[in-house]
Amino acid sequence: SMAPNPWYQRVDGVLTIAGLASIVLGYLLPIPLHYPVLVGLSCIASSLAFVLVPACNDLFIKANLSGMDLNKPEKARKRVPEGLGVVVAVVYLIVLFLYIPFFFRYHLLNLEPQQTFPYDKFVGFICGLLSICCMAFLGFADDVLDLRWRDKVILPTVASLPLLMVYHVTYGSTTVVVPYALQGVFGPTLYLGFLFYVYMGMLAVFCTNAINIYAGINGIEAGQSLVIGLSLVVNSTSQVLFTTYHDGHQLALSMLLPFCGVTAALLYHNWYPSRVFVGDTFCYFAGMTFAVSGILGHFSKTLLLFFVPQIFNFVLSVPQLFKLVPCPRHRMPKLDPDTGLLTMSYAVYKPQALSPISSLIIKTFELLGLCHVRPGTDDLQEISNMTIINVALKLMGPTAENILTRRLLVFQVLCSVGAFVIRYPMADLFFEKPLA
Repeated sequence: SMAPNPWYQRVDGVLTIAGLASIVLGYLLPIPLHYPVLVGLSCIASSLAFVLVPACNDLFIKANLSGMDLNKPEKARKRVPEGLGVVVAVVYLIVLFLYIPFFFRYHLLNLEPQQTFPYDKFVGFICGLLSICCMAFLGFADDVLDLRWRDKVILPTVASLPLLMVYHVTYGSTTVVVPYALQGVFGPTLYLGFLFYVYMGMLAVFCTNAINIYAGINGIEAGQSLVIGLSLVVNSTSQVLFTTYHDGHQLALSMLLPFCGVTAALLYHNWYPSRVFVGDTFCYFAGMTFAVSGILGHFSKTLLLFFVPQIFNFVLSVPQLFKLVPCPRHRMPKLDPDTGLLTMSYAVYKPQALSPISSLIIKTFELLGLCHVRPGTDDLQEISNMTIINVALKLMGPTAENILTRRLLVFQVLCSVGAFVIRYPMADLFFEKPLA
């Protein structure tokens, strides 16, 4: 048998060394210490998650938190531990708690006596972590207890309340910049007041559930979250480096970098063929982290630009989510046992039993090429489930699971590139002052 690699040659060892080196460099280089420490702690978080996720496998299987990977051939199917998102969420929170004193180091050590302590930032940070912590807890409750759909809408709303309070107390601007085209109607800026808080509360609900319903093949939840997370890191880093306004983006980076670290580690274990499932815990934790960074960083509109595939998937899913079109318990693609490829999955319905609205929706979706309708047994019909994954399979034909995930993630990356184009070169065409 081969001797195992020495620890410093393993992924976790390399990450730990890189993390510690970054922290040491921070003390030696003449740059604000909290950036190198943030990078260092993110590497260490990644290393911890990398080791802890497989270490917890048996615990989860013992506790009956496991599921069958249905998209594998019968012979290759095995029990996969589920809900491992809770492990990375815990690592993430611990690392961010450790980071707080570094972030406020100048004030805690009284290195700049003339400056007062930035309580607004401090409260924002703590409340952001509170919202993320709540959401991870609720996600785990969902994995264990299997909550109903309506609970999944109410819970993120409640979890985002502390955040909206902080926003109101510390920043409180509910005025949005109006694009040139609409300035004749609304003037250069528009005061939204209470409506803006409704929008931010809905943003939290959207982000958490949008990732949750774009799921069902190995690596897609962690993969899309990593792409969005890294895109937001690039966005905030460019704001910190090249603009004068960057308090909010510093906060956002503090939330996002460790998130990318733990998510990359989770994706490694969740990649095809999955050795772990991320569970609802991860989807909620990821969505809330994005919502928190968008709200605290004051880029909640830019945030949505990076969610284009999720928005498309959500709009597609609305008829099924609101029961206008029959919706099975799981809408993930179906394995063709003969070829080993994934194909579209279908929902069964009685054409006579449909309301006129439902029939119209099905006809419209079919015309747009977003779903496939075929005759079923007896007088039943079958309609392909309305998800972006099924649309991809409709366009590409039956596809192997790992290739499908890869193509969907490439699409996510292309959408991020598009988002940057819209956000930077094109924004000047529509808005006179830069968008937050």
